[in-house]
Amino acid sequence: MDEEGFDNGTFNIHFGKLSQAETKRNLEMAKTVIFADTNEKLKEYRFGKNQKNSLWPLLMTLKDNGLKDDAMLATLYEVIGESYQASGEYCIFMFYGSYDIPVKAKDKAWLEGSEEIYNFIICAVAPLVGEYEPGKPEFGFLFPAFSERSSCIDLIDVFRADLTTRQDDLMKRLLGE
Repeated sequence: MDEEGFDNGTFNIHFGKLSQAETKRNLEMAKTVIFADTNEKLKEYRFGKNQKNSLWPLLMTLKDNGLKDDAMLATLYEVIGESYQASGEYCIFMFYGSYDIPVKAKDKAWLEGSEEIYNFIICAVAPLVGEYEPGKPEFGFLFPAFSERSSCIDLIDVFRADLTTRQDDLMKRLLGE
């Protein structure tokens, strides 16, 4: 994305087709978002009362189709581009994943099997530090939030690397406030 939020091109590439170096870089970007300090850089937010005014319907569609709809991804990129306050060119990386939540007994011991399959999407927004080379993510989210060992579609975990950069416009679009 250019600094004014216009799309400079997209690349929809499956992880299995990436080089080892690209795979490592992309995993580090995703990990930066989801393993950030909870309640500091990664905070849980509830979508507004009228979810139709938020990005919730779009995020649900993207999650349900495993990020396979390029038109829906383009719509998300456009919304982010309209709202994200950038100081230069940046990129948006989207990831889809699944986690098999293991069963826990009442004594907290792990059992075989799973309680639920948690399907999620991760967004990482990072400045470009070279020609098409992403820097460290500055903003992102995990949807749906993972709360109390389960998927919670009414919540989203939002990542901000710099807590002084609020991204108010994007947060309003995201949450529908």
